[in-house]
Amino acid sequence: MKDPVCGMDVDPHAARGGSHAHAGRTYHFCNPRCRERFAAEPQKYLGAPGAPEAAPPGTTWICPMDPEVRQEEPGACPICGMALEPELPAAEAPQDPELRGWSRRFWASLLLTVPLAAAAMAAMAPGRGELAPAWLQALLATPVVLWGAFPFFERGWASIRNRRLNMFTLLAMGIGTAYLDSLVATLAPGLLPAPEHGHGAPALYFEAAAVITTLALLGQVLELKARHKTSGAIRALLGLSPKTARRHADGREEEIPLAEVRAGDRLRIRPGEKIPVDGVVLEGASAVDESMLTGEPLPVEKTAGAKAIAGTVNGSGSFILRAEAVGAHTVLAQIVRLVAQAQRSRAPIQRLADSVSAWFVPAVIAVAAAAFAAWAWRGEPAQGLMNAVAVLIIACPCALGLATPMSVMVAAGRGATAGVLVKNAAALERLRAADTLVVVKTGTLSEGRPRLDAVRAAPGQVEAELLRLAASLE
Repeated sequence: MKDPVCGMDVDPHAARGGSHAHAGRTYHFCNPRCRERFAAEPQKYLGAPGAPEAAPPGTTWICPMDPEVRQEEPGACPICGMALEPELPAAEAPQDPELRGWSRRFWASLLLTVPLAAAAMAAMAPGRGELAPAWLQALLATPVVLWGAFPFFERGWASIRNRRLNMFTLLAMGIGTAYLDSLVATLAPGLLPAPEHGHGAPALYFEAAAVITTLALLGQVLELKARHKTSGAIRALLGLSPKTARRHADGREEEIPLAEVRAGDRLRIRPGEKIPVDGVVLEGASAVDESMLTGEPLPVEKTAGAKAIAGTVNGSGSFILRAEAVGAHTVLAQIVRLVAQAQRSRAPIQRLADSVSAWFVPAVIAVAAAAFAAWAWRGEPAQGLMNAVAVLIIACPCALGLATPMSVMVAAGRGATAGVLVKNAAALERLRAADTLVVVKTGTLSEGRPRLDAVRAAPGQVEAELLRLAASLE
């Protein structure tokens, strides 16, 4: 689980900071200080009163890149190492401790990395020596590597333990190698091979480890923000349903939360309101705008016995609706579920990317080891170390693993906001071969909201009188 204060992963069965119960939910902490801060001001870390939590209890967490990974608690994917996300996002954008944690690490690491990198760059100028002594470089780089890059080491180790090597394996190896070599060169330079002392002082790579960490953290922040934007389409669909309903019983009416509506309840639908659930009209009559579902530009008349769909908008009339399908059983909820499934479905091209990724990381590690061995054989292990680290970092298969799934997520999400539902990623991939679009229903190409745009008087007509007649018809 996530520590709500610092965002770190915590094993609920072995939380070093203990736990604290708040609002019927138990939170676990990485250290006692985080627990104390949370207990003092829980709303500070959970959001303002009434703000949505990261996910409601009972949420199923799923990997956006490997949909077969499903679990009841948040965490990291055992295959690719990415953070799991709720299977169905909430109607409102939730407080995201994962993004908050990565952002905190990035900004703190950036503050320490900038002076370290600036000193290293200035030292490369002709006639300039080291501007920052080794101990100062170690002092700046250590928090970046040990705290900022901690999730990389954690997920890299998990990838080795699970025998599913991924980009975090390469990041952990590259950052760890550069930092440990520099630390040894600072504390015990005599342990390094003699050629390492070619210019009288051991080579230091603290700035490389810090810069790599900071850039990788920036990548994680940007990736999480992109993933949140892709779920915006689903949140927009969920937002079509009202948050409350007006229950009509025993001659009285009361407003209740949508979650409390049960099948068989009688609901009052007032003029201009969104219909909260699927049901049948019992009394009254009105015209309902169903354009969000059918694309029809004109409202549909509803009288006793007619069916009404959740998310559609009532016109100027009022009627009593008997609820038949509520919650996850409404047509709108099923549409949302289909969009979410389409976003996480695998395109056929993804199988190629998966098969390449399975061999890619071991091949990169082998190439990095060969690069180091070749330079060490030439008597330049320091150069070999940097080349090996460069291979590990630059060859991270981020684009290879993310490009196809992210493209599917973005395309399915953008289609949903435009009223186009994509069945799955395979259909989306086949669409590239289409060269003709046949539209069989002109109503689906309209906005669904007829309006009066302008009044123009013919010669001899009085514009004011024409406007009065038009307003009467309207």
